[in-house]
Amino acid sequence: MNKNINRKIQNAPIENHRTAAWAEIKDVMPESKVSIPSISNVTLAKEWVEENQK
Repeated sequence: MNKNINRKIQNAPIENHRTAAWAEIKDVMPESKVSIPSISNVTLAKEWVEENQK
């Protein structure tokens, strides 16, 4: 029975992808392929962090 519980936990989403940094990509670095988020997404992420600090 414990195996069934562990499967349910493993399938649960960990994070909300609507607010992820790659959700609105402004640019991509040519060599490393690292995405650069838009300014509006950076601002939203900063506000979220400031509001949700413990």
